Amino acid sequence: MSDSAPATEATEVIRIRNVEKIFQVGEVKVHALRGIDLTIHKGEFVAIMGPSGSGKSTLLNILGCLDRPTTGEYFLGEEDVAQMDDDTLSAIRGKRLGFIFQSYNLIAQLTVLENIQVPLIYQQEDLEEHKERCIELGNLVGLNDRLDHRPNQLSGGQQQRVAIARSLVNEPLMILADEPTGNLDSKTEIEVLDIINDLNKQGRTIVLVTHDDIVSRHAHRVIHMTDGRIDHEVINPESKA
Repeated sequence: MSDSAPATEATEVIRIRNVEKIFQVGEVKVHALRGIDLTIHKGEFVAIMGPSGSGKSTLLNILGCLDRPTTGEYFLGEEDVAQMDDDTLSAIRGKRLGFIFQSYNLIAQLTVLENIQVPLIYQQEDLEEHKERCIELGNLVGLNDRLDHRPNQLSGGQQQRVAIARSLVNEPLMILADEPTGNLDSKTEIEVLDIINDLNKQGRTIVLVTHDDIVSRHAHRVIHMTDGRIDHEVINPESKA
């Protein structure tokens, strides 16, 4: 595996070295990750692919500070987060990372604008102070006329647009997307991917897990995982990002 990056930018966002993740299931140890080495640079769009059980979801959880590696190093920016405690990881996650999920994870009782504001609530920020920016993010993803709607009044594609806006509200170092088009029809998938591509063109670092070859073609490079290891990676010179 080579740690390639666009020639225009060499700043490391992620540096992982010899990361392993072992789960204890009864008396059996399950090796979910086996010696992962990975570097991702600022402004890259990286897709992670692999069959069920390959370790891609475990890797995404570690990248997202939702879990810690059993052994190995993980630097997020300049911070060594590999062995941080849960509270510190939670703070890092809230301030430095944005998440887009397959199932949107919106709060049904809140409006579009309020859902965009949710990360600010967790960070105990002044919502009124950031309201204009949240409105701008809603406009950015094409929901300027839906800000007072609730999730059940939106299509699947519109709900995912809310999730994308929410992922940007804390000015994250990196956006992590877990099968973000998995619940969408082909037309809406293209629309959502276009938004993600535009964010990448604006300099956002994107790490996306997908099983869909069409989705992965948008990435600068595609990392293929098998049995907890990086099997190979493909540089995509014709990526749409």
